Amino acid sequence: MAYTPTMSSTKSRRKVAPAAADNGDSGEKLDQLLLSSAISNGEDVGPFVRKAFASGKPETLLLHLRHFSRSKESEIEEVCRVHYQDFIQAVDDLRSLLSDVDSLKSSLSESNAKLQAVGLPLLTSLDAFVEARNVCRNVNLALQSVRNCIRLMELCSRSNYHLSRGNFYMALKCVDTIECVFLDKTPSSTIKRMLEKKIPEIRWHIERKVMKDFNDWLVEIRVVCRNLGQLAIGQASSARQREEDLRIKQRQAEEQSRLSLRDCVYALEEEDEDPVGDDSSNGEGVDLTPLYRAYHIHQTLGVEDRFKQYYFENRKLQLTSDFQVSSMTPFLESHQTFFAQIAGFFIVEDRVVRTGGGLISKLEVENLWETAVSKMCSVLEDQFSRMQTANHLLLIKDYVSLLGVTLRRYGYLVDPLLDVLSKHRDKYHELLLSDCRKQITEALSADKFDQMLMKKEYEYSMNVLSFQIQTSDITPAFPYVAPFSSTVPDCCRIVRSFIEDSVSFMSYGGQLDFFEVVKKYLDRLLSEDLDGALVKLINTSISAVSPAMQVAANMAVMERACDFFFRHAAQLSGIPLRMVERGRRQFPLCKARDAAEDILSGLLKQKVDGFMTLMESVNWMADETLQNGNEYVNELIIYLETLVSTAQQILPPNVLKRVIQDVLSHISEKIVGALLGDSVKRFTVNAIMSIDVDIRVLESFADNQAPLLSEEDANQLKSALAESRQLVNLLLSNNPETFLNPVIRERSYNNLDYRKVVIISEKLRDPSERLFGTFGSRGSRQNPKKKSLDSLIKRLKDMA
Repeated sequence: MAYTPTMSSTKSRRKVAPAAADNGDSGEKLDQLLLSSAISNGEDVGPFVRKAFASGKPETLLLHLRHFSRSKESEIEEVCRVHYQDFIQAVDDLRSLLSDVDSLKSSLSESNAKLQAVGLPLLTSLDAFVEARNVCRNVNLALQSVRNCIRLMELCSRSNYHLSRGNFYMALKCVDTIECVFLDKTPSSTIKRMLEKKIPEIRWHIERKVMKDFNDWLVEIRVVCRNLGQLAIGQASSARQREEDLRIKQRQAEEQSRLSLRDCVYALEEEDEDPVGDDSSNGEGVDLTPLYRAYHIHQTLGVEDRFKQYYFENRKLQLTSDFQVSSMTPFLESHQTFFAQIAGFFIVEDRVVRTGGGLISKLEVENLWETAVSKMCSVLEDQFSRMQTANHLLLIKDYVSLLGVTLRRYGYLVDPLLDVLSKHRDKYHELLLSDCRKQITEALSADKFDQMLMKKEYEYSMNVLSFQIQTSDITPAFPYVAPFSSTVPDCCRIVRSFIEDSVSFMSYGGQLDFFEVVKKYLDRLLSEDLDGALVKLINTSISAVSPAMQVAANMAVMERACDFFFRHAAQLSGIPLRMVERGRRQFPLCKARDAAEDILSGLLKQKVDGFMTLMESVNWMADETLQNGNEYVNELIIYLETLVSTAQQILPPNVLKRVIQDVLSHISEKIVGALLGDSVKRFTVNAIMSIDVDIRVLESFADNQAPLLSEEDANQLKSALAESRQLVNLLLSNNPETFLNPVIRERSYNNLDYRKVVIISEKLRDPSERLFGTFGSRGSRQNPKKKSLDSLIKRLKDMA
């Protein structure tokens, strides 16, 4: 053992340490204390080392470290002294443990020998067990391989069976199972190589067979699409026809309710069936099995996207070929097939979108539809620009509108097609107006201006009731002679056909309120075409009273017919009748009506002028008054009564009144003209009194028309004779000078021209002083009446 210093020596050594520093100053002591403190606290002494070398005094650092080491030796010695006894005790314990280990070693050796003796038979048995287990494992492995081969052969057989039956999906599932489950487990490398070769061939064979069926389907689906489109459009047409029938029944019920004196209760029954929703028209009846089978097989093969692209490209090519319009066949004959093919195409695609499981997207179908709409609009624009027949335009428009109704049910936007139809609205109506002008001209040229004879009730219904031109709701006895000629129903049929064609073109075209458009063109047809044709007919073909009277009667009937035309247009347009009646316009055939009445009045005036030539035989210097009037007025009355008797059968009272009033006014003018003319140089009061009788006869004729017309109309007829009556009254007046009184003149002589009064009154001046002989005898005193008349003439001349 080393020498262990005592505590006293340690303390004495620590006391010497400060003295060992020769000539140390307080700075070195401080560094020594800091270094000792850092080492004691386990701090880093690197800064002290760097400082020592930086200052060039590493010896000082070493000195400090040695001093610190010596200061710790005493502490180490103290610790060793304290633990010395424990160490000795531990050595003794190890020695006793060594003896125990030797005993344990001998015991273990004996135990091992015994274990070896006992375990040898067990090891032999264990080796036999391991060998048996390996044999069993090999047998099980062989059995598993056999079972795998059996299942593999079963799957191969099942795959061949499905292939032979055309169950390609099941065959593919078998092949996939073979590839995924059994291919790697196959113990035979020969079978494995065979499978690796045959599996791709089987898949290629299946894909080829499926694509052949799909390509056959692509060929057949074009015919199916055309038939499907025709069926769907046909059912839309049937549905539209049912709606039209319901509207007709409703209009008939409304008309019956409007015309009936009592309220009419009616109900419209709608059919429960909805043929438009039939499976065969919405694509449900189309066999899409080859398509979906091909799609499913390609999904199973993992080439789904390739098949989608193939399907889309082929259908797009088919649609492009459907856009081709044959130049060899007129579009009017091929337009139904053209539009039906496109309609069927998109009906099928709508079903594929809904049931195809993502085979084609809705966006792709919408893109195809936009292309189709653009092409159809282009074809329509081109074909419409070439057409010159309104009926052809209407036929194509109707079919296009049915196409729009059909495809709108499947969510396709058809507004561009309807816009094309609306764009050609004016052209259609111009062509329709042109056709109607030709028909009107033919109808007018074929008229014989004879009253129409109807022998059967159906003729009356067809020619009168259907246009609501009857004057009574009571059905007449047959045979029935109508007050109009065949021109009226012929023209009514033409106008009605125009209205129906116009409404048909405007209907289902996207514009709901189209009555104003129909009304505008109806106004043109009536006020320009029909009115102009009638005026031309009247001015060029009417030269006798009978046809002129018949034309005037026709115009009166046409006035009722025009009311029907606008009501009919409103009903077909779905506009309430009260709105039409509220906005009723003037008679559109007013020019023809006025021309007819003017030509009739003109011809009657010519007849009257023939009778008025008899005034040349009037004795203007008669000494006596003719009690029965002059001869001309008697002839006139006979003619006028005959005329009225004939005219009242066909002319309505208001027209008859206007014509007779015009004739009487003309007679009055002729009487005044005769007195005013140069052929009458002078006349007596008796001659004027005879004219007064003539006028009373004419006034009596006017009064006799009161039962036929009305008392007011009869008074208006009398007013037509106002000029001649006022002139005669003035000439027979006892005080003619009252003509100068404004009040009396306005009340009693408002139709007289004072210039005519002067000329005629001067002719009454008789140099023989017998001008007013009936009022007094000859005397030297001047007659007061003559004096008043002379004063009147003088003052009127002064006014002139």
